[in-house]
Amino acid sequence: MRAIIQRVTEASCTVEGQVTGAIAQGFLVLLGVEDADEQEDLEWLAQKIAGMRIFSDENGLMNKSLADVDGNILLISQFTLFAATKKGNRPGFTRAARPDKAIPMYESMIRKLSSLINKEVQTGVFGADMKIRLLNDGPVTITIDTKNKE
Repeated sequence: MRAIIQRVTEASCTVEGQVTGAIAQGFLVLLGVEDADEQEDLEWLAQKIAGMRIFSDENGLMNKSLADVDGNILLISQFTLFAATKKGNRPGFTRAARPDKAIPMYESMIRKLSSLINKEVQTGVFGADMKIRLLNDGPVTITIDTKNKE
């Protein structure tokens, strides 16, 4: 799994003119699921996201977590995080999981993150043409890949 975590002061997702999810302060998380991903990848990544300390403390240091700032999560599925760009100019997406695997993993991540942060995770719509608005705070953007755990 790959996740792009953006610290935001606000973010929202709109599908066909309807807002499907919106948050104030928190994380906009773009999530890509790969064919090789397992439940342990999901568990590890969810713990990392929920515990990520990238909000500023009183000294301006990144020491506070979502819980510390009463933050929220907007979770967006994004298969393009597994784009292969080595050859040519048109990316390939063969590493991205097909919907029959990706949808249950995405839904499981929603439940897991909601449980970890003790509040409802806002979402987009899997497979839809989504319009994402965000105000990146910092900017702070963190990339996590469960296969190399950096």
